[in-house]
Formats: sequence, structure tokens, C-alpha cells
Amino acid sequence: MTGPTVLVAGVGNIFLGDDGFGVETVRRLAAQPLPDGVEVVDVGVRGVDLAYRLLDGYRTAVLVDATCRGGAPGTVYLIEAAAEPLEVPVLDGHRMGPDAVLGLLATLAAGTGGEPPGRVLVVGCEPASLEEGIGLSEPVAAAVEEAVHVVLRAVEEALSSERRTTPC
Repeated sequence: MTGPTVLVAGVGNIFLGDDGFGVETVRRLAAQPLPDGVEVVDVGVRGVDLAYRLLDGYRTAVLVDATCRGGAPGTVYLIEAAAEPLEVPVLDGHRMGPDAVLGLLATLAAGTGGEPPGRVLVVGCEPASLEEGIGLSEPVAAAVEEAVHVVLRAVEEALSSERRTTPC
């Protein structure tokens, strides 16, 4: 791949309340200048599309999504995705979170010859509500700016790491 080496992808369904967190976060990211080598996309509920996109030679992927981990609503997490293959999920076009997308990678890579990213991070936010409705809850809306900063730090770290490992 000769284009961007870091993919930042917003995942989520804007019609399910706080599940739209990833989409809103990448919308804000895309509105500001980003370093060369970074691509920001809103994949929404298109999990299969994201899985194929992850095989396009990116070195690092940062997936942004609502993430239930038991914390207080609005808590932002930075999670290093597991390197071991995950169980292949049942495909559901409207409910494919990062775990399901990552579970498809080995199968898709074998079938396409694509190369998954060497590192996958998830920037997640604890939701308050995933009920039908448009708009983020107050604590999740307040966490979007923090998530933008977490993503930017992760991107800078990834690009710095690439510069250190790439020969002149």
C-alpha cells in the first residue's frame, strides 16, 4: 500500500442512541487537519466493508465504538485488540462491532490474500443507553472530545513508531 498507513474508523448505529459514539467521534476528527498517512472513515454499520478495508495494507487501525465494559457512562477506553484469532462471528449487517469485524479478518485474508493491520486499537466509550433514538446521552456526548484526543495520541504514536522502524 502506498497510501495511508493508519486507518481510523468510526463504528456504530446512529439510530441506537450512544451506539453512534464512533460515528460522531470520527466526524469531529475528520473536521480537523490530520497528519499525512492517516485516513478517517465513518463505516457506521457496514462491518463487512470495514473488514475488507482492514486488509488494504494499513499498519495500524484505530476503531472507535461504544464499548460496554462496566464503567460509568462516558468512560473512554483505549483497548489493544487481541492478536490471536477470534471466533468467526455470525454475520449481522446491523450489529457488527469491532470484535465481529476482527473475527472475520483471518478468513477474509486467506480468501483475498489481503494483509491485516499489525496493530489494532479500539477507542471505546461506555454507553448510557443503546435504545432506539437519535443522539448521544449527555455523558457520552461529553466524552467525544476526550476520545478525539485519545485517537490523536494513538495515531501520533503509530506514525512515530513507523518512522522509527522504516529505513531511510
